[in-house]
Parts: sequence; C-alpha cells; structure tokens
Amino acid sequence: MSDAKQMEHVPGGRILSVALIGPDEQRRKSVAGVLSSRADLRLSELPSFPPSLDKLLQSLAHQFDVILVDADSDPDYAFALVEKASAAGLACMMAYSAQAEVKLAIRFMRAGAREFFTFPLDPAEVGAALARVSISSQTPQQAAKILGRTFVFLGTKGGCGVTTLAANFALVLAQESEGNTLLIDLGLPLGDAAINLGISATYSVAYALQDSGRLDANFLSTLVTRHDSGLSVLAAPTEFSKTQPQREAFDKLQAVARQSFDYVVVDAGSRIDLMDSAFFEESATVFLVTQVGISELRNANRMISQFFTTRGRNLQIVLNRYKPNDLLLDEKQIDKALTRPAQWKIPDDYAAARRTRDTATPVALVDSALSQAIHQMARTTCGLPASKNGRKGLFSFLR
Repeated sequence: MSDAKQMEHVPGGRILSVALIGPDEQRRKSVAGVLSSRADLRLSELPSFPPSLDKLLQSLAHQFDVILVDADSDPDYAFALVEKASAAGLACMMAYSAQAEVKLAIRFMRAGAREFFTFPLDPAEVGAALARVSISSQTPQQAAKILGRTFVFLGTKGGCGVTTLAANFALVLAQESEGNTLLIDLGLPLGDAAINLGISATYSVAYALQDSGRLDANFLSTLVTRHDSGLSVLAAPTEFSKTQPQREAFDKLQAVARQSFDYVVVDAGSRIDLMDSAFFEESATVFLVTQVGISELRNANRMISQFFTTRGRNLQIVLNRYKPNDLLLDEKQIDKALTRPAQWKIPDDYAAARRTRDTATPVALVDSALSQAIHQMARTTCGLPASKNGRKGLFSFLR
C-alpha cells in the first residue's frame, strides 16, 4: 500500500485544511492537481503574495493546518512568510520549487519549513508528509474537539433550487456518512427546508439568533427537529420577525453548530448579506447554485469575481435543472461566464420534483435522476465512493 493510501487508514487521521500560496499559476495548479483528488483535506488557493506580509499572516492566522508556499516566484517573500508563520505557530509550513537546489531547500528548512518538495511532485511523498501532520497534531483528547465541516448552499438568485439541493444533500450526508449532521435554514424571514423534508418544526433558527447570548450545545439541541433519517434540522421561522439579527449572532450559531455536529449544512438562499459572517469562512465549502440563464450566469459571474476568486476547491459550482439538449449557450460560453467549469450538473427532473412535493417525500428518498445526482454529490463530498458499490452511477457529473 502506498503512503498516499496509508493516510486514509492511519489511526487518528483527519481532514486537514491546506492553504496553497503561489503566484505562478502553472506551478500552483500542478500542486493543486496532486492534492485536489484527496478526500482527506480541504484545499484553498491564494494566487498572489499580498504587498503586506503582516496582512497575509493575519488573514492566515490559525485557519489552516498546512500552508504550502511557492519558493520560486519571490524567494525572499516566501522565505519571510515561512519564517514568521513558523515562529508564530500559525500552521505547519511547507514549500515547493521547480529547482532541486540543496541550498534553497536547507534555507527554507532552517526557516521552519517541515517539508520541501521539488517538481515533479511525488503524490506518495506528499501524502506521507500530510499523514505525519495529521497524526502529530492530534491527540485522543483533541480528537473529540475537532470542529465539524460546513457546507453552504448559496443561490445566484431566488428560485434556483437552493433549498431542495441543501435539504436533500444534508439528508443523504446524514444517512451515508453516519456522521452527526445539522441542516440550518437561513431563509429568513421565511424558509421551506422543513417542508422539503416533510417535517414540522416547533422551534426555529430565530430562537437561536435572538437569544445568542445563551446559545450553547444544550440550547441548540432543544431547538432542532429530528428527521427520520437521523438528520437534525434547525428550521426557518414560520412568522415574520420584527428584529434583524446581528452578524455576531450568526457567528455564534456557526461556532456552536460546528462544535456540536460533524457536518453543518446551511441553506443560505441568495443571502449575500451574510458573506462576511462566519458561515462563509475560508474553511467552509460553498456550493454556488445557478441555472443556465442569462441573469443567473451574470449574477454567478459577479459573485465569483467579487467574493470567491481565491477560494479554490472550496467553491463548488452547481448547474441546477441542467438540460444539455436545451441550452441557449454552449459549454464554452457557460464556462467563461462562470470563470471555470462547473463541478456539478444536476439534471432537470420536473416529474420527480413535483412528485416529492405532492407527497411530502424528500427527493433523495425516491429513485430518480435527480436523487442519484444528489447522492453522488453528498457521498463524494464526505469522501465516500460516488455510489455504494464503488462505481460511478448513471449520472456521473463530477468533472
């Protein structure tokens, strides 16, 4: 068994948060290509060195387990970054270079770099290095304190199908991963995630946001409603609220949710007003949901350009209600509007969606093209094979 494979089986192995910093796009993408296929890490790409090193260090502070730096584009800047970040204990520092120079490697290792990789990168070598970080940074006591992963579903406009995808993704995640999963409906003032799941909630997210001062794991547990699948749901309120929650309340809810659950799925609707909240922190995976329409793609382009240019793999673009034989634009035009290819294409299955609405049965629980696509997305996201038998299903949309 290779070192890369061994990482998935080491005792105490965990999801690592990795920042990849490199102005040279070709080299950075080469490194990202080695890392992006791994289900045991979350990767964020920073395509440039900011003018202020101190500002960069502040933005990286304690957000990542590993920071991997390009040693060639600006060696002095990269060296200073490794040295200061190591001294501050921000993360495990590593560097990569196209030059197999012993002096350069020694210089960075003395500055605090734990590993120095040269091209072409050996996936087994990189995997072994990450495995060492995973094991050395986790004790049995710390394992119980690992924060849950956050998945945010955000629409480019209302009506894109965000709630259907978020609710059913969360349901599948709860079933397939066997992890403790929470769905938070932030569709304020009114949301319908609970309706999509066929449940009725006594309490709502409004209670958590209005009384955030007393919000803790115990209080949160009294507010959620349990679905038969095991999924916990913090529903949206059914009545209009007279007060607007402060950002601090959203941050507190996110912190408590991650402490209490393995997975936190957020239905954010089209609420870009929450972009500066903790729900959208760098470690969160954002599923940007859009459709192949002029206004939707325009909005997607604006949102990606303004909010997600450095998010890397933690931004997953979802083309919902996708009909490949009935497109107004070709694939190249769509990719150009989105600034990159979409990771997911969810088929248009009106009959299945209508049937589940009429029967109050979640889409994910009825076999259909739509259900299969959502199952694949959820299973792949939590590191399981795309289908239960380990083979890709009929609707294999992951690029």
